[in-house]
Amino acid sequence: MDNFQKKFIEEATDLINTLEESLLALDSNPDDKQIIADIFRVMHSLKGGGAMFGFENISEFTHNLETIYDFVRNDKMPISQDLLDVTFHSIDLLRAMLNREEEENPEIKASADILMQRVQKIISQAETGHFSNAVQHSKVVENQENKEVLKTFAIHFSPNEDIFDNGTNPLFLIEDITTLGKYFIFPHLHRIPELENFDVEKCYISWDILLSTSKNIEIVSDIFIFVEGDCVLEIEKISDSDVLENQEFMGKIRNQNHQIRIHFKEILLQNNSQDLQNESVEFVQTQEKIESTENIHEKIRIFSKESVIASVRVPVTKLDQLMNLVSELVTTQASLSMYVEKHSVHELTQISENIENITRQLRDNAFTMSLVPIEAMLTRFHRLVRDLSALFKKDIAFITEGAETELDKTLIQTLTEPLMHIIRNSIDHGIETIEERIRLGKPKQGKIVLKAYYSGSNVHIQVRDDGRGIDSDKVKRKAIEKGLIHPDMVLSERETLDLIFLPGFSTADAITDISGRGVGMDVVKRKISEMRGEVEISSNIHQGTSITLKLPLTLSIIDGLLCKVGETFYIIPLSVVEKIYSVEHSKLVNTFNNLIILDGEQIPFYYLREEFCESGNFFKNEEIVVVRYEEKQIGLAVDAVVGEYQAVLKTLGRLYKNQEIVSGASILGDGTVALVLDTNKIISQFSNQMKY
Repeated sequence: MDNFQKKFIEEATDLINTLEESLLALDSNPDDKQIIADIFRVMHSLKGGGAMFGFENISEFTHNLETIYDFVRNDKMPISQDLLDVTFHSIDLLRAMLNREEEENPEIKASADILMQRVQKIISQAETGHFSNAVQHSKVVENQENKEVLKTFAIHFSPNEDIFDNGTNPLFLIEDITTLGKYFIFPHLHRIPELENFDVEKCYISWDILLSTSKNIEIVSDIFIFVEGDCVLEIEKISDSDVLENQEFMGKIRNQNHQIRIHFKEILLQNNSQDLQNESVEFVQTQEKIESTENIHEKIRIFSKESVIASVRVPVTKLDQLMNLVSELVTTQASLSMYVEKHSVHELTQISENIENITRQLRDNAFTMSLVPIEAMLTRFHRLVRDLSALFKKDIAFITEGAETELDKTLIQTLTEPLMHIIRNSIDHGIETIEERIRLGKPKQGKIVLKAYYSGSNVHIQVRDDGRGIDSDKVKRKAIEKGLIHPDMVLSERETLDLIFLPGFSTADAITDISGRGVGMDVVKRKISEMRGEVEISSNIHQGTSITLKLPLTLSIIDGLLCKVGETFYIIPLSVVEKIYSVEHSKLVNTFNNLIILDGEQIPFYYLREEFCESGNFFKNEEIVVVRYEEKQIGLAVDAVVGEYQAVLKTLGRLYKNQEIVSGASILGDGTVALVLDTNKIISQFSNQMKY
């Protein structure tokens, strides 16, 4: 049963995340019936799955929430702020309940008891109709007087033979159907084999069901939500009336026995209900088409319609294993290429080139599989803004742009904490109170915008607000007070703003639970640096602040330029390389202020042999690799450029974790280690050394 519970936990986590997203949408659009219906469906699915897989507490708790939202969707109670708050707290509790250890925590149990009391109070209010809003109450009373309209659905449910393997009992699903209204069930036994071929672990029975109910088709479909991939399922509305009330019609249905679907159209035509005839034509035609075809693949195609499986759920461990195997393949392919260079065999060269091409395609496809859209982590940010806005009594709109932008799943996981810090600071320090904004002539509602977009081989994630901005003079004074910089130090505007990333720095006048302890922005800087990324900040007083995170698309494999300085190999990411020039050694050592003319343009450069303290013989002609740095071009002089190289990145280990200019290492085809250079860190560090 453990495997089934793990599967339920995965699916329940997705459902709870969907519930939170829908609830945030409902907070902004409380009258949206579709959102309310989506919330009810998720709760219904959680209730059913929890009961099926042994999570009775989740099932019981969600059942009560489902009761409330059933009242809401039937206009028997209004959406209130209290209801939204209770549901948001319930989401947090449901997440905790998925963890068996946390579920037994006394604090969790106490929270559950308090929430259950609030939920029961809301249910009691709904049952008695005692609401504070008179307009909404009159609407509720009016709807309570409306008689429910019954509809009739035709359901064909044919489980796969191996449906028992995942712990599903189809009879429980049939039983759930019977709770929705009046029904007529006809089992099909024709698939049951002879006794000698009978397997007790296989399911051979299918069912046709007529159901008259006031529920919509989504509620009916939800009963089968956990077995959609393990059965053939057809649900069609055949009438807007209660067909099962028609005794003549039902008598004819019962008399058809196993020919029920073949003669369904004939029975309807004999009945006087023209409405029933018209609405069932498509359903009947489909059934007749299935019965008439001999080709099993054609039957499957007809049954599947648009429900063909477009994606599969893959455990993260399998993706990680795939990426590791691809990395090893890239390394092995490099060894093969090196061997081919030493042994000029034409046939082997062609094979090596083909393998290299296939390896590159496999690598790109594997990367694509591990990419996750930014929107996967946005729900928690919407929730954070909602909760903190209420706490600080501020009116803040959280806007997202480029949510479809994809990033490596490892980066997504690591990126959440830094972004939480940035958004918290925007809410606490950036956005003003409503009164202050009105006094400054600003709209009373502040804005925080999270924008994601691609830039070359990097992803940029920008968080900007329209708040009070950062006072650079105050930042400098605070840094001097804390002894972080010397009073006589001359800093540019950007260098001054970068001081907020120093450990222990804070401009807050008071310490709160949210900020002011000097912990936060230094964490952002450290986390982004660990991901080989950069942080840029810009701000204007009374106009707002913008913080941009620049990140590589992946942490695993990069296309690089293999270079040599002395006896050591280095790899420069190909994404930052602009051009490569061959230059005489004498022109590099006899320049003024490390400036050289290339293609008629003056380019500053760093001589890596000198910077890395390499001794030994130099080459008569050396190479300058021109790379992008911010908005400028900077040259890096190396002894020689070997060529392009697919670098599988390996960490340097704890002894070198504070070495910023080297972001990792890669093993070459002959076993030699090449160091991967972070050109931005190199240029930044060397330029700072030149200043002092």
